[in-house]
Amino acid sequence: MKLSNIGLKSRESEIISNKLNELLANYQVFYMNARGFHWNIKGNKFFELHAKFEELYNESLVKIDEIAERILTLGFTPVHAYSDYMKVSKIAEAKNVSDGDKAIKEILKGYEILLPIERDLLALAGEHDDEGTSALMSDYIGEQEKLIWMFNAYLNTDAN
Repeated sequence: MKLSNIGLKSRESEIISNKLNELLANYQVFYMNARGFHWNIKGNKFFELHAKFEELYNESLVKIDEIAERILTLGFTPVHAYSDYMKVSKIAEAKNVSDGDKAIKEILKGYEILLPIERDLLALAGEHDDEGTSALMSDYIGEQEKLIWMFNAYLNTDAN
């Protein structure tokens, strides 16, 4: 059994890294969508949504860096080409969205894809004693569950 530099089994670290690369690809598209919403938003909620979308893409950028660095820490290479992201991402590009409610619905659709990947990673990391990945996923899940509640409250919809 070969161990990595951080004491984890190399084969299990590779499996986790592959799943992290899937998450990374989806986050990159999520980030670009949020960026586009920030740039293109119009209407009577412009000021609050413009600021919220900026906050969202800035937080996403931090997560993208954390995910890539976690992959590197595990001893593997993060995917870093948009052509590769588009092959892997289940989050679709949202082009030319200027309506606030539509943008928020797209964000919620993104979380419907991100959260299951993060939960899978949390379970996988737990099975293989990868506390670093577990801690990241646990933080992301808690934060995103709250955002889902808040975005649904904004839309005045039931999250269940």
